[in-house]
Amino acid sequence: MKNTYMKKVVVACVATFAFIALQNNTVEAVTEMPVVKEDNLWELGQQYGLTIDDRKQVNNNDGILIEEMMQISDKPKVLDIQPSETEIEKQKKELEKPAFSISTEEKDLFARLVESEAKGESFEGKVAVGTVVLNRADSPHFPNTVTAVINQVVGKSYAFSPVQNGEIKKPASDESKRAVETALTRIDTLNGSIYFYNPEIATDDWIRTRTVVKTIGNHVFAM
Repeated sequence: MKNTYMKKVVVACVATFAFIALQNNTVEAVTEMPVVKEDNLWELGQQYGLTIDDRKQVNNNDGILIEEMMQISDKPKVLDIQPSETEIEKQKKELEKPAFSISTEEKDLFARLVESEAKGESFEGKVAVGTVVLNRADSPHFPNTVTAVINQVVGKSYAFSPVQNGEIKKPASDESKRAVETALTRIDTLNGSIYFYNPEIATDDWIRTRTVVKTIGNHVFAM
């Protein structure tokens, strides 16, 4: 009886070791941690005189044999974890979320300035004009709100000619509105550019001395 009990204990241990070996098959390839091999399990069974019938008896003839448990693939399994659709949508919304918050009225004024300053320019060019306005609002050398930047007076005239000549009063196009939304995300600040001008018609020699960051369409963007 004592011998039968001992056999049951040994078989249980052997089965446990085999299960651990099965679970750690892929870990061995990566971490080089020691894993119980099939030969070791067989030797352990032989040491205590265990037969296949013994193992079947302990497992009520329905248990998993060591040989069956050890029939696993030599190829390590790679756990491929992909972000859920919910997580992807959340990340996408975070990227689209405005980093610079302004009121609805201010946003309309902003879009009208972009329309009047960059009408005929590409969408990228419109976003760039909006970016300059936001860069000025962030700069200590300019007013700290979008409205104040747009309505700033320099000398005896407004900083932006559309404000001076009244073009800013015309409604903005849908593209200019979208350009404002994109500029507000602050994904690209054009290296902090605070000036833009058309080199073909600019009459101010001082503006041409500024460091050029990028040229988009008919506009040069500078610091």
